[in-house]
Amino acid sequence: MSAATDIYYDPYDFAIDENPYPVWKRMREEAPLYYNDRYDFYAVSRYVDVEALSVDWQTYTSSKGILMEMVKAGIPTPPGLFIAEDPPEHDMHRLILSRAVTPKRVLVLENRIRELCAEYLDPLVGSGGFDLMQDFASHLPMRVIGALVGIPDEYLLNLRDHVEESARLKEEKPQDEQRLPSIGEPYAPFLKYKKEHPGDDFLTTLIQARFKDVLTGEQRGLSDAEILNYVGMLYAAGVETTARLIGWLGKTLADNPDQRDQVVADRSLINNTVEETLRYEVPSPIQVRVTTRPVELHGQTVDAGKIITLLTGAANRDPDAFPDPDTFDIRRKMDAHLTFGKGVHYCFGAALARIEGRIALEEILDRFPKWDLDLSGAELIHTATIRGYHKLPVVL
Repeated sequence: MSAATDIYYDPYDFAIDENPYPVWKRMREEAPLYYNDRYDFYAVSRYVDVEALSVDWQTYTSSKGILMEMVKAGIPTPPGLFIAEDPPEHDMHRLILSRAVTPKRVLVLENRIRELCAEYLDPLVGSGGFDLMQDFASHLPMRVIGALVGIPDEYLLNLRDHVEESARLKEEKPQDEQRLPSIGEPYAPFLKYKKEHPGDDFLTTLIQARFKDVLTGEQRGLSDAEILNYVGMLYAAGVETTARLIGWLGKTLADNPDQRDQVVADRSLINNTVEETLRYEVPSPIQVRVTTRPVELHGQTVDAGKIITLLTGAANRDPDAFPDPDTFDIRRKMDAHLTFGKGVHYCFGAALARIEGRIALEEILDRFPKWDLDLSGAELIHTATIRGYHKLPVVL
């Protein structure tokens, strides 16, 4: 148990999720290894601890699940879901995906991202206001991943709603239904079509992939379940987190109009503005690990098989890593934030998320150099892993 018994942190508590930074600050200072006895999990919040546990996959495994519900239910990792695997299976599946999502394919998407920004933002010019999330940010990443995978636009809206609703917490408690095992099911019709109509695209590359299985030693191709889980993982991770990043860009720059003016005047600041936003408001601030052996942390023993959450959002506000960390500063010099993780589980989609964030901000500033927010209509989406806006009304 934590010695600071009056500290309470709970990832399912909506009030805490609205502004977790005060409790995270106390955890860093008073309970660097925090224990929640209600849900039986530990949490680390200091930069040095989150960084160290992120790279030590042998001791703090991802293979038991990426949500506490998944770990506690003992649900096996769906095949191909490499974010819930460790080496060597993780490396095998990640390498296959890297051959399908090449840097060249990602760069080709740049023009498409700008086209999509114009499609959504041009009709809003002169409107007086719009919802940044509902009218833009929730659509763009979905269409980008759709272009990468090869899924028709007319099918994408239902997919976005499915992904968002499957992650949303309806009540302040763990989800009763574990949805991860069916993460790939909505994409089955496209896999069947691509098997019959191959092309120069992501799905065809996966269908045709051949590799040596690290467990059996056999040469084989991917199973349908592995391919579908690849696609489902790209949608679930790439759409939700990037949408929240765009929302946080709108929120932080509205809250700091003097810095927004600097970015409008000097576009060379855009990349660092995206990085500072990623540090300041982490779209995915909580990661789950499980101990594989007993460990000593901050004078306490954590038994094998215990859940430890890595509070990336807290680590990115650690004053030992970032001077004046609660201040948003687009000119901040930083070595590295932990938003995309570290080590073997470093976020596969980091490059694409950065590209989307940069282009989205450029296109927004081209049309709307100034905006205010109507926070009376703003709404955070509450999930166990994602933090950001579902609705964010902008007043021009």
